[in-house]
Amino acid sequence: MASLLASPSLTGLSAVVTGGSRGLGLLLAEELAARHCDVTIVARDAAELGRADTLLRRPGGVRVRTAVCDVRDRDAVREMLRDTAGAFGGIDLVIANAGIIQVAPVDDLGAEAFESALDSIFKGALYTSLEALPYLRRSPAGGRLALIGSVGGLLAAPHLLPYSCAKAAVGALAEGLHAEAARGGVSVTAVHPGLMRTGSHLHARFGGDQEREFAWFSALAGMPVVSMNARRAADRIVTAVQRRRTRIVLTPVARAAAVVHGVAPGLTTRMTTLATRALPNPTDGRRRLTEGADLGPPAHPVARRLRAWGSALNDKVAGAYNQRAA
Repeated sequence: MASLLASPSLTGLSAVVTGGSRGLGLLLAEELAARHCDVTIVARDAAELGRADTLLRRPGGVRVRTAVCDVRDRDAVREMLRDTAGAFGGIDLVIANAGIIQVAPVDDLGAEAFESALDSIFKGALYTSLEALPYLRRSPAGGRLALIGSVGGLLAAPHLLPYSCAKAAVGALAEGLHAEAARGGVSVTAVHPGLMRTGSHLHARFGGDQEREFAWFSALAGMPVVSMNARRAADRIVTAVQRRRTRIVLTPVARAAAVVHGVAPGLTTRMTTLATRALPNPTDGRRRLTEGADLGPPAHPVARRLRAWGSALNDKVAGAYNQRAA
């Protein structure tokens, strides 16, 4: 606690969080508000933003605004940031968090799945960064930028290849921007979370053997020890940004995986190959990707029990983190 208090205060700064209407983004916005930032939460869905505004806990005096914006549209991002700077007298801190998750074997995905992930995750982070940097350079406090990557961008995750590819690009962008933005007084933090209990399994999109893909993903994402409490993750991320850390990798499992992959990439690739054999096989044809919230329980009893047991903690927080429609 003492080391946090010794860090430069965020009080009174203007912060922007993309993908801020639910899950990790909502918790990041809440944590920034708790540290007395004025916060703008950004997302595509106006109704979802309205619910987020109601759910967001804020101390007295903190201003919160919402902005409907598709981060895949650079002109829309530019307009959103201009309006935010006008409303709050500038922008001091930006967290690029927006993205999508697609879960399926690569044989059940077309190139369009990779393009969609790159558009939402990488281009969204790129456009947000490029349009935010001029404001961040003018921040009297010295601008702060954070890009939310993933451990899946540090080592490729089977059945999550579009996501992994896009997050790998985000990680490279964060590292490169950190080096180039420093001369303008802007710090850039690369954030690589492991699995977190955010309820995001309900908005992830599943292909192939959809019910079984949903079962393994939701179970792993909600499993104690393997996954992390999302509020604690948000606290650690905001602290890292506040302290201008270059990089943070969250969860012990994610840190261990990243280290082992860096030291012995061949070994981790072989281990991943073995793990993939436990995942559902590709289907004969491509199916339209379906959100987890729209999928029923798996027909196979083992998969059904696995999903119910593993995702119980994730299901529990889904409403609080705005993952369920009203």
